[in-house]
Amino acid sequence: MKVALLVSSNMVPGADDARDDIHEYHEEMGALTPALAAHGMTLEPLLWDTADENADDYAAMLPLMVWDYFEGNEARFLDVMARVSAKTALFNPVETLRWNSDKSYLEELAERGAPTIPTMRVDRVTQADAQAAFELFGTDRIVIKPQVGGGAWRQALHARGEPWPDADKLPPAEALIQPFLPSVQSEGEYTFLYFGGRFSHACVKNAVPGDYRIQSIYGGTETTYQPSADELSVAQAVIDTLDEVPLYARVDLLRGLDGKLALIEIEMIEPYLYLSHAEVRDGLNQGAVMFAEALRARL
Repeated sequence: MKVALLVSSNMVPGADDARDDIHEYHEEMGALTPALAAHGMTLEPLLWDTADENADDYAAMLPLMVWDYFEGNEARFLDVMARVSAKTALFNPVETLRWNSDKSYLEELAERGAPTIPTMRVDRVTQADAQAAFELFGTDRIVIKPQVGGGAWRQALHARGEPWPDADKLPPAEALIQPFLPSVQSEGEYTFLYFGGRFSHACVKNAVPGDYRIQSIYGGTETTYQPSADELSVAQAVIDTLDEVPLYARVDLLRGLDGKLALIEIEMIEPYLYLSHAEVRDGLNQGAVMFAEALRARL
């Protein structure tokens, strides 16, 4: 039973424009491949923009490393995924991908009772929007990020009184504004991984001193974390607000200005799974095993 792990061209080993964090591709493939094999599945990498042409050859497709879809490719990506889903199983489903690609979902989840970071949504961010956000959030620092984006792409940290960022440093279209949370530097961002609705493992992501971006491409590092029952209940409360249980979901939490953990993002398209922070038993990564079990059950 063949399964395709869909990748962007900049995540292909040896590519001229390979990302600096391509080690994450090798790590994830290295953990998932034997775990899927133990459940009768063969995992193969495949460029996402050719996925619809090859969908008939696979029992399922997983867009886990499509790390360029938000760089002006969103519409094309979703079109290709819709064609894939007409031919084979796609996880997560295209409806979930479409919903999750637009981070205005934070408003919807907040209305459903999930604890979320305060967020202001604007069509195209202006200095007037920033001033309004300073007043709304009662803070002197804000983070401006694209409504469709990832990996801190076109994201800006802006403080009251600083020069306004150049246009190419800001979101190109619709944007979200959130208060800057000092906990991202002092405590880190908590990440909880769920496969088939079950909690697998967690880690804390920390930025390098002086930065707030926790991605490894900016020097960020992670530490394995054992969450408390209360912390797990916060992440589970987010999962419980979803209409359907996704095959995979990554719940990212930060401690807010009120001292409570809250959702900054739930990633159900192309999350890095941080499998190195899951237990290894009998030579198999147990996070990858849980992923494989959930996938096999759905197939």
